[in-house]
Amino acid sequence: MSKLKIAIQKSGRLNEDSLKLLKSCGIKINNGKDQLKVNVPNFPIEILYLRNADIPQYLEDGVVDIAIVGENLLVEKNKKVRVLEKLGFSKCRLALAIPKGVKTEGPSYFKGKKIATSYPNTVRKYFADKNIQTDIHVISGSVEIAPNIGLADGICDVVSTGSTLFKNGLKETDVVLTSEAVLASSMNLSAEHQEILDRLIFRIKAVLRAKNTKYILMNLPNDKIEEVSAILPVLKSPTILPLAQPGWSSLHSVIDEDKFWEVIDALKAAGAEGILVAPIDKIVR
Repeated sequence: MSKLKIAIQKSGRLNEDSLKLLKSCGIKINNGKDQLKVNVPNFPIEILYLRNADIPQYLEDGVVDIAIVGENLLVEKNKKVRVLEKLGFSKCRLALAIPKGVKTEGPSYFKGKKIATSYPNTVRKYFADKNIQTDIHVISGSVEIAPNIGLADGICDVVSTGSTLFKNGLKETDVVLTSEAVLASSMNLSAEHQEILDRLIFRIKAVLRAKNTKYILMNLPNDKIEEVSAILPVLKSPTILPLAQPGWSSLHSVIDEDKFWEVIDALKAAGAEGILVAPIDKIVR
């Protein structure tokens, strides 16, 4: 069986999060120092560590079959690839920023202004959609320094926490697009490679479903089972197990972590006791 080639970023946070996801899917990755290609012993994939900016082109050309890559990069490169799944990590935004002391009234401030960016195509389209003419200067790195050295009036760059902007005396004004890591594929996969990809996506979805989901169990009087069950936003219906104490049962279910805090007071008011919340490793459907 031929192996599915997957590209991930050579280094950085996206690299770390991508490897963590694959390992959570049961894929064993034995990294040697400075290896650019790694064979996986327990799943038919081959991992290629590539320069992030090159990955969309490799996908379009079919050099790699799939990739874990930033959504913002796919938008910028505009290559013919398929986005298969949003992965929920490496979240960021492509944002406009200007020096802190400058007053602005939204995107119109940038009319006729110089903007330094590593994402010229995305920025050009953003302002074209608003009928605003700008002067775009393409910089491959350290974009945030451009206003301080007189190269540009503002910048458009990837922002995660905003700390880099703050350190360089800049403030964020507008968000051009939001982004996160996605699983993308070449447009032309063989039937054999598609079958391997389907198996991988099945594992990835099981991991992602469990990520923000918790296993919840509680004790409650039997006459409260129906009331408590109506409160819980569960997958199907809760599991009910009788306790040694007559008239009492243990209710088991699965719930989104965020929703748990919305219903905890209602659960207690309905008579639930000894509420236990535990993490889930995988959810297979």
